[in-house]
Amino acid sequence: MLFRSLELDGARVEIPVRLKVHDSMFVPLAKWPMLIAGNYRCIRPEAMIPIRDAVHGDIAQSRDVYEWVAALCRRLGAETEDLVPFDKYAQAAASLGRPSSAARALFGGAPHIERVDSLVRRIARQLGLGSDQLQEIVALVDDRLGRNRLAVERAAA
Repeated sequence: MLFRSLELDGARVEIPVRLKVHDSMFVPLAKWPMLIAGNYRCIRPEAMIPIRDAVHGDIAQSRDVYEWVAALCRRLGAETEDLVPFDKYAQAAASLGRPSSAARALFGGAPHIERVDSLVRRIARQLGLGSDQLQEIVALVDDRLGRNRLAVERAAA
């Protein structure tokens, strides 16, 4: 269901965005596998690459990390139908010729970015799970953020 207004305390309130209501509260988790398999894998030690290359450069590895995160989401309560199948995601990623906004922010010097990678790792650890690929992603983001923060500190000194 899409809507642009809602009733609040008996008055109709117009909202500036379209909200889509889902039966499952787990639908937002559907982005986690995509973010980890594509967006955060754009971040390399010394450069960034397009999402297309992050996903299709090693499609088997992309599928592995995607399915690992999807399994974590299911363990948290998501149903398979709440999540986007890998093949559908990979098809969409084939047209994404730019690095993710997270990668662009990091390589633009941002000292802080949204850390879904770190959140997913933390939740997995609480469940006794781990992924070498996820750990590598988190380490790369941590490293780049550390460099960016150090550059900000030096510039302020």
